[in-house]
Amino acid sequence: MQQHSNREILEQLKDKSYDSPEQRLVQETLQNPSYTFDYSFKSLNEGWEVINLEDINKAIKYTSMVAIDCEMVSCEDGTEALVEVCVVDRNLEVKLHERVKPSKAIADYRTDITGVSSKDLDGVTFSLADIQESMKKLLSDGTILVGHGLYNDLRVLKLDHVKVIDTSYIFQSLDGPIHKRPSLSSLCKAVLGYDVREKGATHSCVDDARAAMKLVIAKIEHGVDRAIHLIEEPIPESEMAKLLLHGIPTSVNSEELHNVLPGDFTIELKNSKKGRGEKYSAFAIFKNPQEALQAYENVQGYQEKDTANRPQKLVKFKLSADKTASLYVRKMAPDDNHNQIPSKRGLQVDDDAFDVSKKAKIDPESNECDIDALKNEIEALRQQLKEKDMLIESLLKQLKQKDFGIHKVHNKRVPQKKRKRMMR
Repeated sequence: MQQHSNREILEQLKDKSYDSPEQRLVQETLQNPSYTFDYSFKSLNEGWEVINLEDINKAIKYTSMVAIDCEMVSCEDGTEALVEVCVVDRNLEVKLHERVKPSKAIADYRTDITGVSSKDLDGVTFSLADIQESMKKLLSDGTILVGHGLYNDLRVLKLDHVKVIDTSYIFQSLDGPIHKRPSLSSLCKAVLGYDVREKGATHSCVDDARAAMKLVIAKIEHGVDRAIHLIEEPIPESEMAKLLLHGIPTSVNSEELHNVLPGDFTIELKNSKKGRGEKYSAFAIFKNPQEALQAYENVQGYQEKDTANRPQKLVKFKLSADKTASLYVRKMAPDDNHNQIPSKRGLQVDDDAFDVSKKAKIDPESNECDIDALKNEIEALRQQLKEKDMLIESLLKQLKQKDFGIHKVHNKRVPQKKRKRMMR
C-alpha cells in the first residue's frame, strides 16, 4: 500500500520529465520495460522507509544527483543484509560512507567480493535505521538517486524512492538484444575507457558509486537524445570453453554436477554480489570451445534462450529415488557470436539511427555490399522495435489488470463501511 501511494508521484515524474537532461534520464528509467518488475518491492513491510518528497512541485524539477553503491552479506535465515554503503555527489565527493552492523546472524561475509570480514565490523555501531535516516535527509528534497542495478541497493536498504536513474537501463548494446543489460564493468570500459576494477579484485563501494555517477554525466554531456550504442568485443576463446550452470539448488554439490553434465570439465563457482541464497551459479570449464559445445549438445534438456539471446537448456535430474531438481546450462554467447565485429573503439554514436536518407547516399555500383548490409541493419532495427512494442503492450495489459483488481477490492469495501454506519 505504501508503494501504491507513491504511484501519484511516479506518474507526475513521467509527465514532467522533459525540463532537463537529468529528468529525461529519470523518465527513461521509469519507462524501461523492466522497471515494473525490478522496482516492485513486494516485501514492503516493517522496517521499510518510503521517501516522501517535501514539496512535490519543486522536487520534480530538482536536478541534484547522488550516486550510491552497497555491499551485502548473506544471513543465516537466507536473506541479505547491508554491510557497507557509499554515496557520492555530482562532483564525486563522498557524502556518506559507512560500515553497517547487520541485525541478523551472518552466514557468509562474501569477503572475496565485499572486502569485508568479521574483524572489520568490530566496533561498528551504525545500523540500517541510521543509514535510512541519512538517506531520507539526502533525498527528501527531490534529489535523484543514481546507481547500477539500483533496485538491488534499494532492496537491501529497505528504501523506496521513485526519482532514480539506473545506469543498467540507459545504455543498450548494438550487437545484443534490445533488452540486454550491460555490466558496470563493461560500461566503464566502453564509455569511460577504463575498467572499474582489476580482475579478481574485491568490490569498492566508493569506486562503484563514482563510476555510476561518471556514466550519467557522460550520457548528459554526450546528449541524452543521442544514443550511445555499445559495441561488444568478441568473447575470448577461453571464455567460449565454458558453460554457465545457473539456478543450481544449494543442496547440489560439484560432484553431482558432473553426473548432470557430460564431458571432462572442472567446476569453478561464480562469484555474485547477490550471493548464493537458495541457489548458486558455477562455470563448467572444458579444454576447448569444441568440447564445451559438444557437452551442451549432449545434455538432455528443454531448449530456450535467456534474456541476452544466449542458448540455454533447462535440465531436470534426480537427486534420490523420490527427489528431483533442475538447473540451467547456458552457452557463453549467442549462436551468431561469430558475426560480432571486433572494434577498438568502445562506443558508437548513433545520431541518425533511423535516418536512411543520409546513409543511403552511396554509389550503387561500387558499394553493393554496403547497401545489402544497410538493408539488413534496418530490418534488424525494425524487428527490435516490433519486439519492444509487443513487450510494452503486454506490460500495459498487466498494469490494467492490476488496476482493475485494486479498484474492484476498493468498491467491495466501501459498501461494507456504509452498512455498518446504517446499523449504528
